[in-house]
Amino acid sequence: MIYPRPGSMKLSEGENKSVIKPKAVALVSGGLDSGLAVKLVADMGVDVFAINFVSPFNDSAGGKSEQSAAVSICKSCAVELKRVIVGEDYLDVIKNPRHGYGSEMNPCIDCRIFFLKKARRYMEEIGADFLITGEVVGQRPMSQMKPTIRQIEKEANCHGLILRPLSGKILPETKAEKKGWVDMEKLLSLSGRSRKPQMKLAKELGITDYTSPAGGCLLTDKSFSKKLRDLLEHNPSFGFAEVEHLKYGRHFRFEGIKIIVGRNEKENITLEKFYNDNAESELMLEATDYVGPTTLVESTDNYDAIEIAARLTARYCDGKYQKEVRIHIKSGSEKPRLLTVPPLSDDIIEKLRI
Repeated sequence: MIYPRPGSMKLSEGENKSVIKPKAVALVSGGLDSGLAVKLVADMGVDVFAINFVSPFNDSAGGKSEQSAAVSICKSCAVELKRVIVGEDYLDVIKNPRHGYGSEMNPCIDCRIFFLKKARRYMEEIGADFLITGEVVGQRPMSQMKPTIRQIEKEANCHGLILRPLSGKILPETKAEKKGWVDMEKLLSLSGRSRKPQMKLAKELGITDYTSPAGGCLLTDKSFSKKLRDLLEHNPSFGFAEVEHLKYGRHFRFEGIKIIVGRNEKENITLEKFYNDNAESELMLEATDYVGPTTLVESTDNYDAIEIAARLTARYCDGKYQKEVRIHIKSGSEKPRLLTVPPLSDDIIEKLRI
């Protein structure tokens, strides 16, 4: 559908025709920058539709989810929000990034291309005219330097379609600017990694409900990336369920077999749910006489791995200073059994830790 643009229709004197507003799709993460971008452009009279991509690697500091922040930001700006849960095709980007990884397991360039392609598809579906992002030049060294921005636009088939209002004045003109759909004077010239200008602007605009800059993507987290790297090495065909396992507990590997030991009651409950979903292929271990962790073993027939998992469970329970601890082992439909073992020594633990 083609929409008439401001100034594109000459109205005769006395003629009363409403002009349809330009329409844009904004990529909203729930963070500060994308929230500001939405607010700035919406206040220019553009009809903004937001899209939020939900992936298993989304993370945020302070316990506030990016999704809830995205909902709050869009509600405050009276902007419609579409939430999209990424599919298995996204894992292909993580496993085999064409442009490689950043400092950890973060394929930022490939991720950006992936999400922009999907956002452009949505833009075409609803008859929108351009895209909006909260990107700031130089804020992220891998994906937000000027040459990389141009490269990403080209590979995502979005050249000239992406308006970045926070850095608009220091970037080439986009279609939205050339067509007069946005007020170029209200675009900003932010660059670099400091968030102070954005925080000041957010206060002025009344935007308060956003995730902390300390949060973000788990793929940039050193500890998580270590576990993901290990998973990719031992199970290249992993899916979302295996990714979810990486978020909980202490992770160990013995003779190629993954062992996960819960760190607190909340994680124990989650690990028990994981076991219930995979009871035929996993074991669940717990100390019988002491408060302690729930432990998962991804094998049911490797006795040595089961013994190591039992000793890990003994080491992290309240009976860790005892000579031996009784461990309850649950295995699918089989009758539970007990194994009495000494707690594992710390030096061996460190050798097994992922």
